[in-house]
This record gives sequence, C-alpha cells and structure tokens, in this order.
Amino acid sequence: MFRTATTTSLGSLPRARPAAIGRTGLRLSRDPFRAILFVITVLTVSRVHQHFPLLAKARPVLVLYMLTAAFIVLAPRSVSMTTLFRTWPPKVVAALGVVACISALFGISFGGAASFLVSVYSSVLVYAFLLFIGIRNARELYTFVWAFLVGVALLVWQALAVFHLLPVPGQSIARLAEMYTYDSNDLGCVLIVGLVLAVLTLLVAGKKGKVTSAMLLVGIGVALARSGSRGAFVGLIGTGCALLLLLKRVSLMKRVGFVAIVGGGLAVAAPPGYWEQIGTVLSPTKDYNWQSGDGRREIWARGIGYMLDYPAFGIGINNFERAEGTISDKARRSFAGDPIRWVAPHNSFVQVGAELGLPGLILWSSLIVGGIVGMSRLRRRLPPAWAHGDAEERLLYLATFHLPLALIGFAITASFVSFAYLDLVYMLAAFVAGVYVAASEKARRTAATQVR
Repeated sequence: MFRTATTTSLGSLPRARPAAIGRTGLRLSRDPFRAILFVITVLTVSRVHQHFPLLAKARPVLVLYMLTAAFIVLAPRSVSMTTLFRTWPPKVVAALGVVACISALFGISFGGAASFLVSVYSSVLVYAFLLFIGIRNARELYTFVWAFLVGVALLVWQALAVFHLLPVPGQSIARLAEMYTYDSNDLGCVLIVGLVLAVLTLLVAGKKGKVTSAMLLVGIGVALARSGSRGAFVGLIGTGCALLLLLKRVSLMKRVGFVAIVGGGLAVAAPPGYWEQIGTVLSPTKDYNWQSGDGRREIWARGIGYMLDYPAFGIGINNFERAEGTISDKARRSFAGDPIRWVAPHNSFVQVGAELGLPGLILWSSLIVGGIVGMSRLRRRLPPAWAHGDAEERLLYLATFHLPLALIGFAITASFVSFAYLDLVYMLAAFVAGVYVAASEKARRTAATQVR
C-alpha cells in the first residue's frame, strides 16, 4: 500500500553529490489558489472566525471553497490533478469516504449519519483533496506547513487572551473552558502536532522564521499548561521522547533545547492545581474515568462492543452517542424515565472502529501507521546529501522525520479525544502525500540540471 509512483524517479538520483545546489531560503507560494487554500487552512485549524460573529455568519470557509472551485475550473494548471492518485494517502481517504457512506446505510440511524456526512464530513474530505492537488513541490508544502502554524498561533492567542480559566467542579484546577468548538483536550491534540511542525520550520526557515518558530514553541507550552489536559501532557511526554530519540540528524543539544523551550513555557504558565491534576495520571484506578460508568474505561469497552456487534459496517458514522442512549448495556439496564447520558467515545480509534467497523478502523489507522512507515521508507531512498543540501532538499529530508513524529503525537493525544472525522489527520495525510510528490518533482528537476 505504501509504495508510490515516486520510486523510479527517486531511485535515478545519485546517492551522494559533492555539493549542495544552494542555500537560498524557501518562500511561501503566493499564487491565488494556494493563497486561498492558505486562508482556509488557517481558519480550519484556528476556528478564529467564530470569535467574530459577523464574519462567522458570512461562512468564510464555504465562500473560499467556492473560489477554489472556480480556480480549478478556470486555471486547471494551478493544481496537480494528474498525480492525485499516484500516492497512497488520497486512495485511503477516498476509501474512507466510501466506507462512511456504506456505514450510514447499514448503521443504527440513517438520518443522523447522512446528516453528518453532508454537513461535516463531506467538507473535511473536500478540504483534504484540495490539499492533495494543491501541493506540487517543496515550496508549496512549506507554504501549507506555515498555514497550519499560523492557525496554531491564533489558537495560542485565543488560549492566552480570549478564553478564560474556569475551575473544574470537584477539583482544585482551573482550565480553559467555553471555547468555540474545541474543548481543552481537543486543543491539546492540535497543539502537539503544531509543536512538531514548529520544530521543523525552526530547522529549515530563515532568521525571521526561526524566531517566529521559537516564539511559537513557547506559546504552545503556555497554551498546553492552560488547557489542563492530561491527555495533552501524555502526548507531550511521548512526542518529546520520540523527538529526542528519533531526530538523529539534529544535534542532541538542539533536540534538548526544543523540548526545554516548550517545557519552560509550560512550567512558567501552569495554573494552580495543574501539577496535582497531572499527578493523577499515575493513579488511573482512582480517577473518575476508571470508576464511573460514563468514564473513559467503560465508554471504550462499550465502543469495542459496538465494533464486535457490527464488525462489517459499524453502527454508522456519528452514531456513537446515539448508541450510548439506545442500544448500550447501560440503556438496556435503565428504568423508564431515568436520564441517560449520550456520551462521545473520547478515543478516535474506538470511534472509527465502532462507527465504521473493522474496514474503517484499518483504513483510518493506516493513515497514521502508513505515514510513519512510508516516510521512513522514503527517507532511505533519498540521497543522504539532501540532509545538508539546499533549502528544498533539507525541508523534504527533515519532513520524513517530522511527519512521523507529528503522527505519533496525534496518535497519542487522539486516544483521548473524538477526532476521527476532524481535519487534523487528513491534513497530515496530505502533507505525507505532498512529500512524496515534492520529492519526485525535486528529483526530476535535479536530474535534469545535472544532465544539462
């Protein structure tokens, strides 16, 4: 599954070159199509338009989607339609769309699933395919990585200046609450991925980009502290360890420095009660999530039960909460008139396995596992000289380290949130496909230059 059409062109490159092409810095793409998609990415990540009621009512993302469609029709050369399915991530995403539609037909509520497909998941898939056709080279990949980070920066701003810390009932900690669409755990998932991509830009950007990336890393640490999310803290520890162990092309001092920058921001900004809250991770059996019938342990067990009862097609996309209130064991044991909480799965793997069945779980998980394995295989095919080559070569080479790290961070934090049908993992899949396409394009361009 993870082999691509780039193998031949990459294999034709010499394994080493005596000198780099040059060290001119990467610039952002400024053509209209990518500029519009840049803004869509910023809004998708940050949700900042929801802070401005008039802007939110104008539905800016929908308007921008219509503009991208117009550019595809009027300027087809601005996108790469011919290479769309030459890499494996678009095929997996398309298959997920098909499986989601089938799950709606065989699930427990066709209306609820179909409504979600039309109103939410369809836009996620459209955005993913816009990224797939929009990334043709290293410069465009770099552009959308920065678009993601601009969105993360706006999230950090909202975490510091817009959203407020509110006390958690029954606990001694205050954490961010009353956010627009993310809760504190969702915020942590996005920030962990942003952390890894900010380290990438810190390594490959020019002076201004390095300063911006370093400042963003501090802001991410502060925002993680204010989120009060234990899942995000576990993700930070796991991602930090992976960064220290796997990013071997970067000196140990720099790796430690990256972790220290984020950790310093977190330590300084940690609100009262934060470390006591984090300490409960060491005693999971004493926590609400272990003891309560609506805690994560019981929810996950019921979710696995739904998957085993509906292994082929699942209970239908977005039907997990409905299943909790209608077909779950707790619903069957309840008395007439007793309130029943329709709770979310709080685990993306359980969510997609229960709602789309085993085929959906395999496909969705392959976006993560395949991205990690595929980037590692691609790195072994790239010329080692790219690690110290020009700006494009260094970006592509380092991306084969950082995208697996971002996927690891996502996998850890997504185990505590319901993120299966949100944009984040599909963005990372598009970046993975973009590295394949950009590496092939760079290889062809380099080979042609050498021939001349």
